[in-house]
Amino acid sequence: MRVLVTGSNGLLGQKLSAILEKLPDVEPTFTARKPLTYPIKRGRFVLLDVSQKKGVNQVLTDIQPEVIIHTAAMTQVDDCETKKGECWLQNVTATQNLSEAAASIQSFFIHVSTDFIFDGKTGPLDESAVPSPVNYYGESKLAAEEAVKKHSQSWTILRTVLVYGVAYDMSRSNIVLWVKKNLEEGNPIKVVNDQWRTPTLAEDLAMGCWLAAQKRKTGVFHISGEEMMTPYDIAVRTARFFKLDELLITQTDSTQFRQPAQRPLRTGFIINKAKSELGYHPHSFEEGLELIKQQLGNHPKV
Repeated sequence: MRVLVTGSNGLLGQKLSAILEKLPDVEPTFTARKPLTYPIKRGRFVLLDVSQKKGVNQVLTDIQPEVIIHTAAMTQVDDCETKKGECWLQNVTATQNLSEAAASIQSFFIHVSTDFIFDGKTGPLDESAVPSPVNYYGESKLAAEEAVKKHSQSWTILRTVLVYGVAYDMSRSNIVLWVKKNLEEGNPIKVVNDQWRTPTLAEDLAMGCWLAAQKRKTGVFHISGEEMMTPYDIAVRTARFFKLDELLITQTDSTQFRQPAQRPLRTGFIINKAKSELGYHPHSFEEGLELIKQQLGNHPKV
């Protein structure tokens, strides 16, 4: 199977490479706007700016992938709010470019979306929940979903929540690594207790992408962990797991933070459809922390 991955420098892209390069029946191609920040053991790398239609058409025509896994996106929520033109280019125009090109070569298209397409009034949510984004990032990702449905012939949309994990070059932070780093340095931190999520281990999301590539079922699937937690809960459990001082953690709420983009308060996913139709089974949060501990222990940059 010829598989092309966009956004290969991102955390998800790195975890996907770790899966795909071990599969002898897969011919992986990894793409990104900049040179790879980590070594690949098998497959090839191609520089590609997915917001540029001509380049997308040329690369997909040359490689003829049977499956495209689109992970590239502008995900910094506040940047999306203040740089709306760039956000639309990277999240919507790029997705449309890829969807149209995928259809022209009859490639199966897998698009990674987000819980931020929802308003946060209720959760956890299944795939029948009605989107209503409260920030521009969510608007752009919802528009991208609509572009996939309109332009792709065969597709899967995978929505996910609050991804955490360890990147090869340590360039990508997330709530677990942020909490761990600050507590190790003795820094007091304030963490909100009025937002609810089902945090997702990056390896689980990557496996969800691969399962979708194998099953090729058209439709929307929710891919996340199963445990509903607040960021404060996540911080405390991280502190306890790594035996750090949880007294440095103070509870607060969203009203105490001034950010350009509003955040949905309560999302989180019900993942029964992904479990039954894709065979998806996520790690527990404790298992995710254990994997992070192992990876950091073997990491050359730590």
